[in-house]
Order: sequence, then C-alpha cells, then structure tokens
Amino acid sequence: MAHTLMAGALVTVTPDKPAAGGRMIARHEGLVLLVSGAIPGEPVRVRVERVERSLAFAQVVEVLDPHPSRRPCQHDPRCGGAVFAHVSYPEQLRLKGDIIRDGLVRLGRIDPPPAIPVMASPEQGYRMRARLHLRAGRVGFFLEGTHQLCDAAATNQLLPATMQTIEALTGQLSLTRVQGDADLDVSENVTGDQRAVHLDLSPEASAGSLAGVTPVTGMTGLSWSRRGVSGEHVVCGHPFVEDVIAVRGTHPEVATRVGLRRHARAFFQGNRYLLSELVSTVLAACTSGLVIDLYAGVGLFGVCLAAAGDAQVVAVESHPASAADLRVNAQPYGAAITVLEMAVERFVEQRAPSGTFTLVLDPPRSGMSKPALAGALRLAAARIVFVSCDVATFARDVARLVAAGYSLESVTGFDLFPTTAHVEMVAVLSR
Repeated sequence: MAHTLMAGALVTVTPDKPAAGGRMIARHEGLVLLVSGAIPGEPVRVRVERVERSLAFAQVVEVLDPHPSRRPCQHDPRCGGAVFAHVSYPEQLRLKGDIIRDGLVRLGRIDPPPAIPVMASPEQGYRMRARLHLRAGRVGFFLEGTHQLCDAAATNQLLPATMQTIEALTGQLSLTRVQGDADLDVSENVTGDQRAVHLDLSPEASAGSLAGVTPVTGMTGLSWSRRGVSGEHVVCGHPFVEDVIAVRGTHPEVATRVGLRRHARAFFQGNRYLLSELVSTVLAACTSGLVIDLYAGVGLFGVCLAAAGDAQVVAVESHPASAADLRVNAQPYGAAITVLEMAVERFVEQRAPSGTFTLVLDPPRSGMSKPALAGALRLAAARIVFVSCDVATFARDVARLVAAGYSLESVTGFDLFPTTAHVEMVAVLSR
C-alpha cells in the first residue's frame, strides 16, 4: 500500500526498538520512521522531518504516555550528540547493548549472545578529548548537522576546569589579530591536571599575534597549524599530556605503572573513567607470545602489553603524531615491542604468516579497508581482539572474520560516551 506521509505531517507512533545513531524505530503506513527524542514502548506524537522511498525521519513533539525511563533533558540534545539525554542511564546501557546485538544480527548475520553487557561510566566530565570550534570570538560544539555553535559547557561532557581553561584562552585569542575560522583540539590526562590545546586554523585564517598568547590556568601547552600546510608551531608550554596506567601481567598481584605520552592531535580513547577497564579487557583477551597491534595509536594496548611482560609486540601506526608518541612510549620496554610507522595495508601485504599469535585491531570509525582485512586474514592469527567505535562497520568486519572461519567468543560494550549514541565494542574471536 502506498504511503501518504509528507514532511511536516503529525502522526502518532510507538517505537519498538533503538537504531544505531540514536533514533528509535517505529512504523507507519508501511514506512520505517526513525524518531528522535523517543524511547521504545512509549506512545508519542511526532512531526515528520523528511520522507525517503521507504524511510522517514521524525521528531517527537508530544509524549502521550511517558516511559518510566524518561527524564528531563537540560539542554538541546543535538549539542554534543546527546541524543539519549532524555533516557535514564540504566536504560541507555540496555539500549546500547540492544543496538550492538541488532547490528550483529541484522548487518552481520551473526547469532551473538542474547544480552550484550555495556560497562557504565559516570555521565559528567568523562571526556579527555574534544574538538571545539572558534567562530567570531565564540567557542563551542556544533549543533548536530549544522555549523551553528552551541554551549559545550551545558552538555557536562567536559570538566568545569576544562571549560574555564578554554574560556580564558578564548579571551586571550580575542586580543590577538587571529582572523577567520579555527578549531580547537583539546586533550587532557585522566586526572585533568594536564591539558594541551592545538589550534587548527582554516586556510584563509590569519595567525595574527599568536606568539603573544601566554599560558592560562589549566593549560600546559598551546600549538597551532594551518589546514593543508605542513608544520606545527608551539606557542607556549608543550603540546603533550601524560598518563600513567597500572597494568597487571604475569604476576597480577604486582601492577606495572606504564607512562603514555600523547600529542594534542594524536588519537586516544576519550573516556577517563573507563580507560583502565578497556585496557584490562583487551590485555586479558590476548595470549602470551607474539601480539601484532594494528592501528596502535600512541600504544594504549601495545605498550601496555609489552609492559605486562607476557607478549612480544609489533605495533603498527601510520599517523605521524601518534607514531612519534608510540616510539617514545615504547622506549622503556626495549626489544619487547617493535614500532613500525606505516599504513596497515602496507604492513599486512609485506608481513609473512608468523605461526600462533594474537592480532589486536582498533581501526578508525570507518572500519578496516578491504585490503587491510584481507591481509590480516592472510596472516592467520589464532586469536583476534577487535576494538571498534562504530556498530555498522564493527558488524560488517566481524562478519567477514566469522565468514573466514573465526568463532565469535564474546562481545562487550563500553559506554565511552554517555548520553550520546556512540558505544565502544570489544569482540574476541578465535579459530
């Protein structure tokens, strides 16, 4: 039956399950409606935003019978991607477990465990990394799907001290002759007593008198570069932060303290509260002996494995800033870890199969490229520990591993970004 829905229409629906991306799935006149601001099982009146061939997008305008898990939302959920802000936290965790499972079933054609656990995090002040935007003297997040600034402080994702530092820095920048758009990459350590900021200027922006900027309270370093132009300039302090992670290896009663340095622009996991749990889960899934860590970043997993004393690690990273940090972080462990700065695709093409070993994969949100995955499969690891931040690419890549003969042993979720639609996943596979 042909549908009659048009943009702007008001209809009543009851969503039945969550979708990746934060909307809830409902149906009306044969169309799937992806509804923002809803909770499964809750009757709502929605306004249709747009209609595609067999899919429509809608926004809640009235809650007809509030779900027991509904709670007030204190800010625009589009700011900071807080699309689950209206949902109680225990229900958020349940929904994210359902989203992971649905992705594996629907996209990966895999039969996962009936319930996937998602480890909880405090909802406020969890972010150690953020990209903020400087426009006309104001700084903030972009409202989702727009280039309109919104107040990052209102989301409570960043520590109050972080926002105070950014506001003080913005005040200094307003006194310089910096012209044009810029983005601010903020990176801080777990304890929040080190905070480096990198200013990423648009190609047409003027650096003005940035040399005159002085350190502000809470900022350990400021650097800048211009998009599309090589080279980085340090304005003050140093552009790194450092963490110490306790790692337990062969003798679990003794913890090894592992130092990790990272540049403000280097990739690193963003949640200060779940960092140790994530590392412990990955390390516990690896067997002793050779471990190849692809997409190694600054060495969160690879360096910790080398420090634990159970593994001989090969760590592969292509991003220059991350690879530089990885080399520094690996130095104390000598021959226990080999660092290679190259693309994963090149490494797996050149590497010969190495007998029994564990493969750690932590690809970007886009997942593994076909050459990278094909090469990884050719290496024939006995065990794979797959870390991912995107349900769709996670399900796709895990399905390819299962099709190649691996068995899915376990899947665990980590709520690295509470109130948002994002969830981190760790899958363990073996053959």
